[in-house]
Amino acid sequence: MSYATRPAPADFPTFYHRYVEEAAGGDMLDAMRIAQRTMHEVLARVPSTMEEHRYAPEKWSIKEVLQHVIDAERIFAYRALRFSRGDSTELPGFEENDYAPSSQADRRTLEDLLHEYDVVREASLLLFQSLPSEALDRSGNANGRSINVRAIGWVIAGHSNHHATVLAERYLSNN
Repeated sequence: MSYATRPAPADFPTFYHRYVEEAAGGDMLDAMRIAQRTMHEVLARVPSTMEEHRYAPEKWSIKEVLQHVIDAERIFAYRALRFSRGDSTELPGFEENDYAPSSQADRRTLEDLLHEYDVVREASLLLFQSLPSEALDRSGNANGRSINVRAIGWVIAGHSNHHATVLAERYLSNN
């Protein structure tokens, strides 16, 4: 399979470039696993008294950040599934700031959210592992922009890494 090939910049919208750059590892599946370990390492540093902490007013809590990563991964994986199967239907974007309050993540435990994150990541890994190599190069349109399936896998990994870094630097830097 061609999981080791990073997507070309033309394979995904410019606003995802930072996520692809932040994905670590020699191939897409490794990058997703590394990102998962990184998220666990960061969240292991969260004291129970800080799970609902916001580093500034109007910012998400630690739990809401993790819920956002979960929600985004589900949406990205859904896009990858549709595009990998040759579905040419244009897919809508999603407004992440509308999702956070509706998720009611702060009513859940961080442990429960982390378990959900792991289950969603496992499902994503299984999806990408099941794809024939030619499916990784199929593209579709989401939120008015073209992106290919390979790029979506790298974005999933980098998006998780990005938010793990935000959690470490903005929420936990004094702990």
